[in-house]
Amino acid sequence: MAKMGLRGRLFFSHLLVMLIGVTSLVIIGKISSPRFFVSRLEQLDGPGFRLQYIRTRLIEGFEIAWNRSTFWSVLAGTTAAVGLSYWLTQRITQPLTQMDKITQKLAEGDWSERMSPSDIPELNQLAISFNQMAASLQNVEKERRELISDLTHELRTPLTVVRGYLEEIADGHIEPSSEIYQQLAKETKRLERLVNDLQELSKVESGYLPIHQKPVNLYSLLESLVQRFSDQLLEDGPILLLDSQPNLPWVLADIDRTEQILVNLLGNAIRYTETGTITVRTSHDFNFLWVAVIDTGIGISPEDLPHVFERFWRADRSRSRHSGGTGIGLAITRRLVELQGGKITVSSHLNKGSTFKFSLPLAL
Repeated sequence: MAKMGLRGRLFFSHLLVMLIGVTSLVIIGKISSPRFFVSRLEQLDGPGFRLQYIRTRLIEGFEIAWNRSTFWSVLAGTTAAVGLSYWLTQRITQPLTQMDKITQKLAEGDWSERMSPSDIPELNQLAISFNQMAASLQNVEKERRELISDLTHELRTPLTVVRGYLEEIADGHIEPSSEIYQQLAKETKRLERLVNDLQELSKVESGYLPIHQKPVNLYSLLESLVQRFSDQLLEDGPILLLDSQPNLPWVLADIDRTEQILVNLLGNAIRYTETGTITVRTSHDFNFLWVAVIDTGIGISPEDLPHVFERFWRADRSRSRHSGGTGIGLAITRRLVELQGGKITVSSHLNKGSTFKFSLPLAL
């Protein structure tokens, strides 16, 4: 039994149950049936009807008939029970065997196989859960490959620039200058920024980033951020505005992570808005406080909107690289909002501007 598989265990358990039942039937019948028969014969004895002379032969005949009928009954019952046990065992173990084969294929990188439905409710639910797990793993593997591909693409450009300058300097084709060193420093800063963003994204998506929520009023944070970014804008750049009442309802939020969300959204708006306005506007309903960052920048095309919060996605890659974007900030922003129990949305019109709007739960 120690090395017996599930199929053998089920089949053996069915046979054991059947054997115990048949043995009990035979033993109890063998002991009690003759006694009941004799008792019935004694009830039949009476005036004009005496069975004492043939009682022994009647009992012997009964035992012979009972033994024969028991033999054929046990034979037929055993045959039927063995066949039924084998059929039931096959029905139970076949999905498990299929699951084992599919698991091996998944381990080999073949994600096309799925479990077939079963008419046994418990096994059918197991098949549904297994298929959902396989689909989830397939998506994770797809995202992993895309991440490696995107990361390789992002790292190649600054590394190529740095390598090119260093080789040119080493071969004596160009003379070292402050401009070249500044360009090398710029590219290394891009690499550093990319690594930091990837580390932050990894913590956010893996759940290792701690979130400490408490009741806060966001007005002072909004006011300080608008002032800080306004001081950094050029005179011919966009105008940064705050459209909010000081007495905002309190929200449950991690103030540091909320500041990170707003910095990402404001930085993104400034990056793509050369002139016009960038407005931070607040509103609230019964459950959430909503903060919107509205710009009059270049906007996003309708076909690009579904991809805005994807890692490494950028509508204009060359422009984003020139301005220092890594394509990870909005992915981090969405996850930070979700970790605090809120939602984030985006609406945009090409060449007219974009609106990023996120919510935080009210401190009821």
